[in-house]
Amino acid sequence: MNLHAIVSIYKFEMSRTFRTLMQSILSPVLSTSLYFVVFGSAIGSRIQEVDGVHYGSFIVPGLVMLSLLTESISNASFGIYFPKFTGTIYEILSAPVTMWEVVIGFVGAAATKSMMLGVLMLITASFFVPLQIVHPFLMVFFLLLTCISFSLFGFVIGIWADSFEKLQLIPMIIITPLVFLGGSFYSIKMLPPIWQKLSMFNPVLYLVSGFRYSFFERADVSLTISITMILSFLSVCLLLTWLIFRSGYKIKN
Repeated sequence: MNLHAIVSIYKFEMSRTFRTLMQSILSPVLSTSLYFVVFGSAIGSRIQEVDGVHYGSFIVPGLVMLSLLTESISNASFGIYFPKFTGTIYEILSAPVTMWEVVIGFVGAAATKSMMLGVLMLITASFFVPLQIVHPFLMVFFLLLTCISFSLFGFVIGIWADSFEKLQLIPMIIITPLVFLGGSFYSIKMLPPIWQKLSMFNPVLYLVSGFRYSFFERADVSLTISITMILSFLSVCLLLTWLIFRSGYKIKN
């Protein structure tokens, strides 16, 4: 394992974050604050509680998950796409590093940035609503797995994309709608039976539900199923990454 190469890639990606601090960190935190003002005040005044939890507190896991998913994908996809765009990807490929060392460097940096963002959002939320985390270790477990899994997914998107527009295609038209329809701001128990069944086909539901359970011990689906889903998604992303590097898809050609 070439630790020097991993650390070099990791430091380079992290330095880019601090050079664009306003865009990378402050902008998502400010956007989340606006969500709390709008949803917590406007809607929260009409919906006092959901499953016995104050509505403002209830939406915290969903808001955090919304930002984590989009930011993890965005950070990782741009991180690997930009070397392709400038041509420096060939310097990385010709260096004495393995594919997994490259992946660990890029994905590790993207996941770290998303973890930082998640912690900052939780701190921000505590100023707006009463926040209690019943299972802190489980919360960190979901936070870490989500950041790593979707950073890997973003890495795959960055390799697949051949334009800056494509980098935003999947997050904007697929991930964000799935998060909004995945019980981020409501419990699926509030929906009619037919929509409850349809919601079960939304993979993001299991992430939000498991993450929310770590806060309030309230969940729309079984915790075991939620953990199984996130581990399955992580396995699929690892498989896709391996296939991409093995075939050289959009890298060597």
